[in-house]
Amino acid sequence: MPQLISQPTVITAAGNKPKSIEEFVGRVNTGHAQVSIARMKSPPGWQEPGQTPEFEEVSLVLSGVLRVEHQSGVLEVHAGQAVRTEPGEWVRYSTPEGAEYLAICLPAFSPHTVHRDEA
Repeated sequence: MPQLISQPTVITAAGNKPKSIEEFVGRVNTGHAQVSIARMKSPPGWQEPGQTPEFEEVSLVLSGVLRVEHQSGVLEVHAGQAVRTEPGEWVRYSTPEGAEYLAICLPAFSPHTVHRDEA
């Protein structure tokens, strides 16, 4: 039987400015370990520490621009575009102009498997 997910759980984000993370599917809101799906609403100038996660991540930008730094350079992901990162790949996300995007992680996001850079 289909399961209605009537609302997300709001999760505290890492980074230099407040950012809204609304987890619809994942370890916190539905108990799923296989996948997480969250809507991110990020202000202009937000950035988080670099990370080397154990999970694959696909980010679909709905509005604004998501900047993705990686070991070989920088990608600017605009509204209507997506980016996919591999497990074990170092990345750092930021939103110079602000952005709203969906983040899908396989397996589900976990603070224990994201491996953020130390400050």
